[in-house]
Amino acid sequence: MSLYAAIDLHSSNSVLAVIDETDRPLRQCRLPNELPAILKTLEPFREEIAGLVVESTYNWYWLVDGLKDHGYRVHLANTAAVPQYDGLKYSGDESDARHLAHLLRLGILPEGYIYPRDQRAIRDLLRRRFQLVRMAVGLMLSVQSSWARHTGQRISANAVRQLSGEVIERALPDPSVRYGVLAQLQVWLHVEEQIRQVEKWVLASPVRHSEQRVLRSIPGVGSILSMTIALETGDVARFAEVGDYASYCRMVKSERISNGKKKGHGNRKCGNRYLAWAWIEAANFATRFSPPIQRWFDRKASRCHKVVARKAVAHKLARAGYFLMRDGGRFDVQRAFG
Repeated sequence: MSLYAAIDLHSSNSVLAVIDETDRPLRQCRLPNELPAILKTLEPFREEIAGLVVESTYNWYWLVDGLKDHGYRVHLANTAAVPQYDGLKYSGDESDARHLAHLLRLGILPEGYIYPRDQRAIRDLLRRRFQLVRMAVGLMLSVQSSWARHTGQRISANAVRQLSGEVIERALPDPSVRYGVLAQLQVWLHVEEQIRQVEKWVLASPVRHSEQRVLRSIPGVGSILSMTIALETGDVARFAEVGDYASYCRMVKSERISNGKKKGHGNRKCGNRYLAWAWIEAANFATRFSPPIQRWFDRKASRCHKVVARKAVAHKLARAGYFLMRDGGRFDVQRAFG
């Protein structure tokens, strides 16, 4: 008889449920987030467990890796796509865990991708870079805002980098205002230095993707962006169609249409926000440095908002990136934007 198990993983504890082929619960309990305790509880059912589901939003590495190391067939639930528990008067962690095991038994569990362990650290380091870049942009914009507010003059990011104490003192005579700008400026410069150090570490790492070379043929995609896109994509073969990949990159609309009318929207957060950012970043550079893409962007922007036009460029680049990673070759700008 085959058994099915599920673990609803929280920050400090886990809820385990084991069911049989008739959905009868054989074991339900709350356990501490300790691998030996979880393995000990699963041991009596080990030989009969056909699959084990883990549901988590962020802290699953240690558990999934540990269970796989001990021979369990682990499935990672896609929390954004798991059907809601409609019609239930009461639900809790135990019923949630049983429901996950039930979906696995029926073969309809929405699964997340368990990223290869050997490449996970560099991918996550690039995600830390993403957070630092956002922080640096926020600090730089704050300095520019303060400068414009108190001097009436706009200042570019490059000019901000060249600001000296004497220039700031002349432009901002109020000591409190000057102190605030100097504090943000120093933090911004330090964050930018940390970004450079992270990039240096990543480029020196032995982790490489064969897809990086073909991705770099796309205008606007350099060493760091190509590595980010390749590592966030993982095995491109897991996407059956280019539309699936574009959806994963958050490049398609989330709408519910009935009789030609919009009736709402789906889960807009379903997808990879880091891939979405990477392709938008590529679109920003491509529209600046590739004349054919810039012309296409200008034509599109004349009919809609510039943000929509830039997202359209990113969508085209993402679709091209999918085929390049799947089939190889070089990016053809005329084919994509001619």
